[in-house]
Amino acid sequence: MSTLLPGLAHAWWQPDWAYRKPLTVDGGPQAGAIGGDAGRTPVLVRLHTGNFSFQGVNETGADLRFVAGDDKTVLNHQIEQFDPLLGMALIWVDVPAVGAGAPQKLWMYYGNPKAPASGNGQRTYDPDYTLVYHFAEANVPPRDTTAYGNHGQSAVVSLDGTVIGKGAQLGRDALMLPASPSLAQKAGAPFTFSAWIKPEQLGAQQVVYARRDGASELVIGVDQGVPFVRINGQRSAPGQPIQAGQWAYLALKSDGQNATLFVGGRPTVSLAAAMPALASAASIGADAAAAATPAGQAAVPALAAFTGAIDEVRLSKVARPDALLLADAVSQGAESRLAVFGADEQQAGKSHFGFILAAMPLDAWIVVALLGLMMVLSWAIMIGKGRSYGAASRANAAFIGLFRETAGAPLDRLAVSNAVSEQVKADSSLWRLYEVAVDEMRRRHDRGYDLNSVSASTIGAIRAAMDGVMVRENERMSKRMNWLSTTIEGAPYVGLFGTVIGIMLVFVVAAMAGAVDINSVAPGMAAALLCTAAGLGVAIPALFGYNWLASRSDAIGADMAVFVDEFVTRLAEEQGEGRSLPQAAPARSARRAGIDADAGWTSAPGHVAA
Repeated sequence: MSTLLPGLAHAWWQPDWAYRKPLTVDGGPQAGAIGGDAGRTPVLVRLHTGNFSFQGVNETGADLRFVAGDDKTVLNHQIEQFDPLLGMALIWVDVPAVGAGAPQKLWMYYGNPKAPASGNGQRTYDPDYTLVYHFAEANVPPRDTTAYGNHGQSAVVSLDGTVIGKGAQLGRDALMLPASPSLAQKAGAPFTFSAWIKPEQLGAQQVVYARRDGASELVIGVDQGVPFVRINGQRSAPGQPIQAGQWAYLALKSDGQNATLFVGGRPTVSLAAAMPALASAASIGADAAAAATPAGQAAVPALAAFTGAIDEVRLSKVARPDALLLADAVSQGAESRLAVFGADEQQAGKSHFGFILAAMPLDAWIVVALLGLMMVLSWAIMIGKGRSYGAASRANAAFIGLFRETAGAPLDRLAVSNAVSEQVKADSSLWRLYEVAVDEMRRRHDRGYDLNSVSASTIGAIRAAMDGVMVRENERMSKRMNWLSTTIEGAPYVGLFGTVIGIMLVFVVAAMAGAVDINSVAPGMAAALLCTAAGLGVAIPALFGYNWLASRSDAIGADMAVFVDEFVTRLAEEQGEGRSLPQAAPARSARRAGIDADAGWTSAPGHVAA
């Protein structure tokens, strides 16, 4: 049955998905221009009415699947936003390797209303991401997408229309992060921070990210539009500025000994400072840790709060490659140059079996048609025989029960009474054996034989008549069974004949065309092998059916043989000339003398012994 399941042309991933859309990830100079290998990268896929119609897709996006170019490897993804009414969707796809070399094609499949949701952010981001905030929830503490569960400790004001869907509005209060073990920073350990920020107005020393633990500190901020990083009192030199009212991608990468500040995915300034050990809670948008300096310690001047919007905050416990940060900058912005969409494709709907049939030549069709005729006839015989044997078995069981109930009564009691139904008489082979035996006895009675003393030769003659009927019943049951045996033995050879002819033609045509590659011979080979498969498909059910029917026929034959013995034995006991009669009262003798009258044949003086 697996050959009948749909399988698609052009390596269609799975038949249950009706549509797919090609997606090309290109980090080359003419596209993303990331300048190196970014490695495993969560690529943002933006769907809108300009590149996607939202027709045929589940209203929640549950049927979306992203498959690698081999059309076999399913990629992890996370849906941040999916709104077909507005015609907008934001999906993060875990691409195993993004580089500046050759473009790689991915497939986005959709159009399966029964598909369960499979998006999972915990699998979309590699384990080195310790915190990822999309800010997709409205006016609540942000939720961490990673498996670490470093959810925000304070609510934020949700903001629509940011660089990636929803974002957060920052002002006076800080967004506090948990002081969890997964966020703990060891001395000299690598670290990466990235976020999209949009300052409303440029001010002095505005804090974007701050973390203080005793005398140790790490501060990322903006001073009059110039991003800076400060580690344990050392501050970076001025670098590339950002503009008020515009979104900017800001990132900090440290290998543990040197920190580099990135703006727009490109390095702008470096600071030779080792990362300190930090285990306290960090804050975003304000310097909350400085305001809560413990008693007895020198007060740290609190920096100004960042006024503006923020989106897509990420923390990593590794130093991310420069190419990855650039890929994030060019793919997450409104005008992504890393991912390019192609035209949607609809599944042709043809199964593997359909493609094989399309490649079959005329000789293969003749063989398959012959095998189809053999299959129809064999199935008709098996169904007819099965119903006939079932009816005979039920009728024989009913008749033998009635026959044994009449033990002690005249043997022809069932023949002269209405105890046996017409259905049983029509279907029961035992009734036909019984009927011929009773007819033999009646004919002898009509010729004047004394049936109260049946001779051994007469019993033998009656048995022979019953044996003759039993032979004819066995012949009737075995009628057309030889066709099944012919199908069992002949169908595989017929199929093999078609396969041999088909393979011969495949190689001849390939040689004449000068094409010997797998694509030129594979369809014809598959069509040729279909003949053998068809032959086995005809023979195997016929074999099983033949064995089953033969066992039922043997059972019915055994029942007839047992009945013949039982009838003859009862005839010899009750009416044989060698039987012994017990002493009986005159009334009982008179009753015994009237047996023949009840049975339809009467003993009279002068009758000879049977």
